Order: sequence, then C-alpha cells, then structure tokens
Amino acid sequence: MSKRAIYLAPLSVFLLMAVYFAIGLTKDPKILPSALIDKPVPEFSLPPIDNGTPQGYGKGFSSADLKAGGISVVNVFASWCLPCRTEHPFVTKLAKMKVAKVYGLNFKDAPKYSLKWLKELGDPYDAIGADPKGRVGIDWGVYGIPETFIVDGAGKIRFKYVGPMNGDILENQILPVIEKLKR
Repeated sequence: MSKRAIYLAPLSVFLLMAVYFAIGLTKDPKILPSALIDKPVPEFSLPPIDNGTPQGYGKGFSSADLKAGGISVVNVFASWCLPCRTEHPFVTKLAKMKVAKVYGLNFKDAPKYSLKWLKELGDPYDAIGADPKGRVGIDWGVYGIPETFIVDGAGKIRFKYVGPMNGDILENQILPVIEKLKR
C-alpha cells in the first residue's frame, strides 16, 4: 500500500496542477483584476512635465482634480511606449467628444522626450502630471502601460482597461461606462 501511495502522490499533484493551469489558459490575459475598483483614487499630486515652463504643459494634476465632480479618464502613457502611440488617436478622439475630462499620467518618462512626443502627436489632455519614478503609478496599481482608468465624480475608480485603446474598446467599453456613470 505504501509503495502505491509513493506513486499516486506525485501523480495527484501533477493532475491538480494540470487542471489549475488548464483553467488559467481559458482566461483573457487582458482582463487584469484591480483591487482599486470602487475605491477612492489614491492621494497624489503630480507636477507638470516641464515644471511650468512657457512652452506649455504647465499644469500638473492631483487626486483633488478627480474628486471635483464630473467623470474623469486617466490615461497612463509614455513616449517610449509604442502601444501608447497606437492608442493616442483614440485618446484624442475621446477628449474631443467632451464626455469626460481626460488626464494624462506620464509614467517613467524623461520630460524632453514627453514634450517632443506631445508636440508631434498632439496634446488631448486637460492636464498632464509627470510621474518620473513611477510611484504614483504603483499606487494606482499600474501593471504596464498604456492603461486607462475611469473615475466617477466622487473620485472613485470605476473601470480599468489595460492595453492600448482602439476604436472597438472606446465604443464598446470606455464610452458605455462613462454613459452609465452619467446617469
């Protein structure tokens, strides 16, 4: 009996692990849970990218801006992020729709590159805060960029999307959440 147990124990462990991994493979990797959904935004205050030079981009933002009423979208981006470049036209489209304030959280980026990127692609943001060390991003639970958060008028995070936004994501995920929060 004990010889049989010696052979069955590893087989049982293997079968349990195989079932666990098989279930994991059926999950969508784009759907990453966030412990911050339905929680208040973390307290933060971000300076502007260029520390307020006359070139523009001189308005950072803070958690107080997200608690001031109205729906806000926080888009985490960087000039070195190629998917951020791909999603930028859709962030611009969202900002032009005026359905929510759109804030940029510039993540682990050098100011000169961020400013060049914004000059080239355009600045759709109501305000941009610089997070050069990524500390605020960590507080927000950022896994990787780009990421987009929707915050309600009371300053609670209501939605998180990980990855580059595209037309389908904008129309079928972002805008419906904003419309639902407006009611």
